[in-house]
Amino acid sequence: MNAPVRPKPTQFQPLARGTDGSLAGFLLTRRAGVGSVAVVLLAIAAGALVWNRVGEFVRWGDGYQLRPEMVELLGGAPWVRGDLKAEAMRSASLDGGLPLADSELATRLARAFDMHPWVKQVVRVEIKHPARAIVEILCREPVAMVSVRGGLLAVDADGFVLPSADFAPESAAEYPRITGVDSSPQGPEGSRWGDRVVEEGASVAVVIGPEWRTLGIVECRPIVMQGMRMWELVGPEGRTILFGGAPGREAAGEPSVAEKVVRLKALEGDSSGQRVDLTTSEGRQPST
Repeated sequence: MNAPVRPKPTQFQPLARGTDGSLAGFLLTRRAGVGSVAVVLLAIAAGALVWNRVGEFVRWGDGYQLRPEMVELLGGAPWVRGDLKAEAMRSASLDGGLPLADSELATRLARAFDMHPWVKQVVRVEIKHPARAIVEILCREPVAMVSVRGGLLAVDADGFVLPSADFAPESAAEYPRITGVDSSPQGPEGSRWGDRVVEEGASVAVVIGPEWRTLGIVECRPIVMQGMRMWELVGPEGRTILFGGAPGREAAGEPSVAEKVVRLKALEGDSSGQRVDLTTSEGRQPST
C-alpha cells in the first residue's frame, strides 16, 4: 500500500527587498517606475481639465456642426414650390446648426422633416463624416382642390390638407374641384381634414386619375340618392356623369371601380349624351 500523499503547504514569498536587503532599498530601485505612473496620471488630469474648459467651444465650432447647407434632401416633389428643407429645419429651430456629437442628431432631423405638412414619411436619415447628412422623404401628392368659402384648399388621397401657399390660381385649376363640403379643416396643414365627405371625394379623384383631363371633368360633387351619398362628375357644357358611391362604399349591385373607369375611358370624344350613369348596366340616362 502506498503511503498517503501529504498536501504541500502554500509557499509565501518574502517581500522583495533591495540589494542590501532593506525595504528602503526596494523602494529606491522602483522609484523610476512610480515616477512614470505619476507623470501619466498628471497628464490625464490636466487633459480632462483642459477639455472641460474648451470642450463646449469645440463642440459648437464650425467644423463640428451640421448646418442646413450640409443636409442633402432626397425625395422632393415638383409640386412643392417652397424650400421644404429650409422650412423644416427653421420650424424645428435647427437652422442654427446641430453638434455632430449629439447622439440624438438623426432623431432630431427625422422629427423636423416629419412635422412638415408636405412630408408623408421620412424614409431614412443618414449621418456622414465629415459633417454631412442625407434625409430621404416621401411627399404627399395633391389629388384635388376642395372648394371652401374664400377659395380652394388642396388635399391628398387620404384627405390631408396641403399647404395652400404652394398653389397659384393657375396650378390649382389643374386639379379637379370637390364641391358640396360644408366643413372647415379640423387641424393645421399636414393633418386630416376630418370630414368623411372630403375623404370620399379625394378617393374618387384618385381612382379616376388622368381621366379628369381627357374628359374635361372640372367638378366632383356629392348628391344623395336612395338614402345614400353618391358622387357626380361635372364635365364641359354641363355634362354630368353619375359615378356612384365612393370606392369601398358602393351600393349593392353597383359596378366595381374598375368597370366604371373602363366606361369612363370609353366616353372620351363621345358627346352624344349629357347625362351618363355609371351605376347601371345601361350607362346612359335621357337628358332632362
